[in-house]
Amino acid sequence: MAMKKPSVPFSGTPEQKEALLSVIHELRGEKGCLMPIMQKAQEIYGYLPIEVQTIISDELGVPLEKIYGIATFYSQFALNPKGRYQISVCLGTACYVKGSGDIYNKLMELLGIVGGECTPDGKFSLDACRCVGACGLAPVMMVNDEVYGRLSVDDVEAILAKYD
Repeated sequence: MAMKKPSVPFSGTPEQKEALLSVIHELRGEKGCLMPIMQKAQEIYGYLPIEVQTIISDELGVPLEKIYGIATFYSQFALNPKGRYQISVCLGTACYVKGSGDIYNKLMELLGIVGGECTPDGKFSLDACRCVGACGLAPVMMVNDEVYGRLSVDDVEAILAKYD
């Protein structure tokens, strides 16, 4: 299975790499150190691109496939960077029944990305979530911590325009 090319090129700094290597060397002897190292790596970089997974693999002598498997299994890990504006559309039952799927599709069309990706300029990232606890406002989407409710597909462009 070929990995899809990320929408935003990797741009790690020497300082980030140094911080990651420091964490790896500090924790490498501990039993079960892989998850804490991956968590720290995500704190350092904001996500776990293949370049970071490769550093961890090389330093620990753990197969890259194992690290990738962990990174894709646990929802706490992100393989793509998050945008300055993180859009999350609720696809829980109440929202979905009221049209959140159409809103999600419209966002993918307007942003030119699919769920889990970030626009090439690093401005927007798009994710689906299951329930934000605002079922009375269905359908709902969030941009960072701002909640938008009772949406229609026609509202999407105007909301995005607020973040220019």
